[in-house]
Amino acid sequence: MRRKRRGDESMKREYSWWANKRTRKLVGDLIVYTILILICIAMAIPFFWMISTSLKEKGAVFTFPPQWIPDPIVWHNFPEALTMFPFHVYFKNTIFITLSCILGTLLSSSLVAYSFARLRFPGRNFLFLLLLSTIMLPYQVTMIPTYILFRYLGWIDTFKPLIVPAYFGGAFNIFLLRQFFLTIPLELDDAARIDGCSSFDVYWRINLPLAKPALLTVSIFAFMFHWNDLMGPLIYINSGSKWTLSLGLVGFRTRYFVPDWNLLMAASLATILPCLIVFFFAQKHFIQGIATTGLKG
Repeated sequence: MRRKRRGDESMKREYSWWANKRTRKLVGDLIVYTILILICIAMAIPFFWMISTSLKEKGAVFTFPPQWIPDPIVWHNFPEALTMFPFHVYFKNTIFITLSCILGTLLSSSLVAYSFARLRFPGRNFLFLLLLSTIMLPYQVTMIPTYILFRYLGWIDTFKPLIVPAYFGGAFNIFLLRQFFLTIPLELDDAARIDGCSSFDVYWRINLPLAKPALLTVSIFAFMFHWNDLMGPLIYINSGSKWTLSLGLVGFRTRYFVPDWNLLMAASLATILPCLIVFFFAQKHFIQGIATTGLKG
């Protein structure tokens, strides 16, 4: 009887410990998820406010208390905002610059990353360290020398200063792609070379197709950067016919001393819509690329 009681007490203590541990885990998860939800709501409020403002009448923007659901909903704010300035021209210019930069970024960064990851040559580690050190250089440090160079070449008020640098790679993109190339087995390169492939053939036919997740991640980064870039066009573009969307929004705001905020929010929403669409459809591949390049936390 005593052994049976001791066994029952031991089972009760073990069950109580297990129940307490499970309760603590549930409470901890509840706290973490609550904090994450609150952070998401706090970060989403400005976006929802922009949507709400873009659908309001001009006099209803600063009403108090704030009106989250517009009444009435003014849909004509969007065509009115996008026709006050030639936004169709700005869209065309931005798309051309962005696609050209994405192509240049993928070609140059992947080729350099492949060289650092798969080829053996003297000074490779030193050159890679030197490349990474350029990340620590702020853009403002090189802005004036770069402008002087492009002015000497006669590229001011053209798209060349915005596109050509993308064809010389970028330290972050090279690092990201190099980390991915390092995960590809070297046996594939050896087998391809036995079959007569050159180093470029191994890069183009073997490594590049296998690096699609990382390439898609780099493409998204490049798209987001060049689509929203303001500093570059502001420095190098003078003609209004060559403005990008970022310059168009700045011009929209500065044209009037007190801008129509509902029209400005409508134009801003139309401008960021492509970024939202791209990330929505590519988020799975984007996360996969981050997870397989050594950048995950």
